[in-house]
Amino acid sequence: MKTLSLLLILISCTNCLSQNNLKMSKNKTNPLLCDPVSGTCEMPTGEKSNETAVIPTENKPVKIIYYTDPICSSCWGIEPQLRKLKLEYGAYIDIDYRMGGLLPDWSYNSGGISKPSDVAHHWDEASLHYEMPIDGNVWIEDPLDSSYPSCIAVKAAQIQSKEKAVVFMRILREKLYLDKKNIAKWENLAEAAKLANLDVEKLKKDFEGDARKLFQEDLNYAKTLGVRGFPTLFFSDGNNNQLTVYGSKSFASYENALLALYPDAKKKKTVNENPLSLFEIYPTLTPKEYAVILDKSYFEAKDILEQLYSEGKLEKKTIKNGSLYTKK
Repeated sequence: MKTLSLLLILISCTNCLSQNNLKMSKNKTNPLLCDPVSGTCEMPTGEKSNETAVIPTENKPVKIIYYTDPICSSCWGIEPQLRKLKLEYGAYIDIDYRMGGLLPDWSYNSGGISKPSDVAHHWDEASLHYEMPIDGNVWIEDPLDSSYPSCIAVKAAQIQSKEKAVVFMRILREKLYLDKKNIAKWENLAEAAKLANLDVEKLKKDFEGDARKLFQEDLNYAKTLGVRGFPTLFFSDGNNNQLTVYGSKSFASYENALLALYPDAKKKKTVNENPLSLFEIYPTLTPKEYAVILDKSYFEAKDILEQLYSEGKLEKKTIKNGSLYTKK
């Protein structure tokens, strides 16, 4: 069996940490002081584990353990690449979404950040870097005290349906980044659950029970794997061959990891003459997502979407750092 070397790719938000139930001391790096130019939301301390994620692949050749958090701006930044990967290579991959617990609480003061409002301009910078719409003013108008409630809610959604849980997390992110909704509050979690066609009553029961155990399991497993930040994606073929893509990278980085493990994977054609066809798969799209998925420039994608909007074929939500389009 050919042994594949571990591929660690470092990038964007250098400080988004998983603290695994540990309160952050004052000398630790702030988890929300994200520098998009340098890479991920990263832990500055701790040794990297030599453990590998041995993952059963069931019916698909490659499984991906994806460590993320609903409030991780770098994870929002790779939505275009992940959507493209799932669309073109969905027949070969199964993604296991794990929650990282990016923000346990506000018991720290570092990097010039001591309170939620200090985060706002950092998120605005991330928005411009990733070309994805983010309004950092949520940290001024209705700040979150923790990301744990949203992480636990996603685990509760997974109990009902893995597919609906992905939709649910997408809705949570749109509410947070565009609508400036505090997704640590139950009323906002419940509203997102309704939009994702989840059983809200069951979600609340699981949120207060089993989902907390599942979230703790994610935190424990992250520690075992040596996860030091988000996004982290472990690609595995189930035979101890693993590649890790760490941070916000280009689409080619994720594609190459998949092809290294399963060279026979064939890309599914996504180009369609109908400019609205992509909305049948992904009901909401940003210009960056449209551009990456269809191999267009950002400005070409924006022009196409604006034309469809002017023709009354799309609805648009615009914030200070971008737009989100929805098919009518």
